[in-house]
Amino acid sequence: MQEAASAFTLEGNPAQCTPFGKGHINDTYLLITDIERSYILQRINHRVFQDIPALMHNISLVISHLAKADPRPRHVLTLISTLSGSSYYLDEADNYWRCYDFITDSICLQQAENVEDLIQSAIAFGSFQNLLADFPAGTLHETIPRFHDMPNRFRQLHEAIEQNRAGRLKDVGAEVAFSLSHEAEAGVLQEMVEKGELLLRVTHNDAKLSNVLLDAKTRKALCVIDLDTVMPGLVANDFGDAIRSGAATAKEDEKDLSLVNLSLERYTSFAKGFLRECGGRLTDREIETLPVGAKLMTLETNIRFLADFLNGDIYYHTSYPEHNLDRCRNQRKLIEDIEAHWQQMEDIIYDHQKEVFLA
Repeated sequence: MQEAASAFTLEGNPAQCTPFGKGHINDTYLLITDIERSYILQRINHRVFQDIPALMHNISLVISHLAKADPRPRHVLTLISTLSGSSYYLDEADNYWRCYDFITDSICLQQAENVEDLIQSAIAFGSFQNLLADFPAGTLHETIPRFHDMPNRFRQLHEAIEQNRAGRLKDVGAEVAFSLSHEAEAGVLQEMVEKGELLLRVTHNDAKLSNVLLDAKTRKALCVIDLDTVMPGLVANDFGDAIRSGAATAKEDEKDLSLVNLSLERYTSFAKGFLRECGGRLTDREIETLPVGAKLMTLETNIRFLADFLNGDIYYHTSYPEHNLDRCRNQRKLIEDIEAHWQQMEDIIYDHQKEVFLA
């Protein structure tokens, strides 16, 4: 860590470095120098992200574009270069490191404490789309290939069912039947891309409140963080993931399924803030697919939890043997509630689409 910290062009010398945040992928530290300048130092997980140069290429390009579009320093991450001018440092143990300027007086919430927190995340991700609307998405690399490729996710589920590595298939007949009953609709968004009906844009691909920095005093959105999964994608997926995580009435591992529902109030608030901040950048077809994204991203999470349970919990961290199964059932309940409120979800999007057009 000392070696890595000394490799970057810091103001002052490294004096203190302590674990920071609640991320599960990278190792994150708050680095403070002897003149009390603060930085975020991260060891990038090169098992999850197997092409770090490509990942950092993406981040550097996107940050540069955002900084030009919105020059306010607290509204974009700032990469600190190494002494050799690189965006990352490779140490002698083959660990990859990067360093960001620390954004002072900011907070990061794991869960919304009120509807306004969710609105601020909508503003952040809507602004992200607006500012990057003219960025050539094709110049970015896929940091995790086929990340939101739903047909591929179902292929992985079929493999998990056939192999039954952990011997758990006998316990999940209802869950398997439910997931497979939705397989036919899994590729609808990709089919629309192939027909030229949807654009590939720069998307975050992990759009949730915990990846937004808020001002500690005003609780207003500052910027989107955790840019490792920024790559070409679909707006519907970012919107959908934000709804899946932010408009649900319970955490994704809640066992009492009576508590798991879609909050139409939260859905409406997020949709309104998101569409307003997108500033008319989205096509009508993209806007129409936003509810589809909410359903498919929940379905994707459902089948990933199910596949991991069948495989013996090799991907997601679990706290007890049935943890992934509880998560799977939780997401199934959320899908059922989405389906029950489908017409309302479409109407809400249509109403706010008209508001944006008239504005």
